[in-house]
Amino acid sequence: MGQIKVTPCEIEGLYVIEPAVHGDDRGYFCETYNQRDMKEAGLDMVFVQDNQSMSGRGVLRGLHFQINYPQGKLVRVIKGKVFDVAVDMREGSPTRGKWFGIELSEENKKQFYISPGFAHGFLVMSESAEFCYKVTDFYHPGDEGGIAWNDPGVGVEWPGVTGDYPGCADPSGYLLDGEYPLVLSDRDKKWDTLK
Repeated sequence: MGQIKVTPCEIEGLYVIEPAVHGDDRGYFCETYNQRDMKEAGLDMVFVQDNQSMSGRGVLRGLHFQINYPQGKLVRVIKGKVFDVAVDMREGSPTRGKWFGIELSEENKKQFYISPGFAHGFLVMSESAEFCYKVTDFYHPGDEGGIAWNDPGVGVEWPGVTGDYPGCADPSGYLLDGEYPLVLSDRDKKWDTLK
């Protein structure tokens, strides 16, 4: 392995990726993707599209998955901090319905690879966050599904979020750090539970 460390998570198909960061008084340099290192770690995917988004504190995007054209995603944060989550949606998987979460930030420079078959989402923990991700399939309009971010059967523990489950994905009554309302898209407020 060269410049990138790849660590499998406790749920098969999820990996934390840490680049070697070389810094001096000018700043820093790091390789954010190295195909050879990924292949040596057993990750031989091909990325076809790069995406980037910006969101403010308390924005929660997800939990999304693709129905007919599942994507693998390599995600990272270039500004700010998010809590990133993947939920196993794979039929027949022994960990179906289990979740894994990790803090991604401009400081820790960690990345998270999510194999096809997982729902994915993130919560912005900083004033704002710029989120970048590579995907293994193109966007297909109308192919997106989702599950409720607060599905009690999945039980994602979003850090700093308080509130009581109202029986749906509507974030009314939830707060981040006791003061910031959660912000979801109209569509994300309507997703049902995994069951």
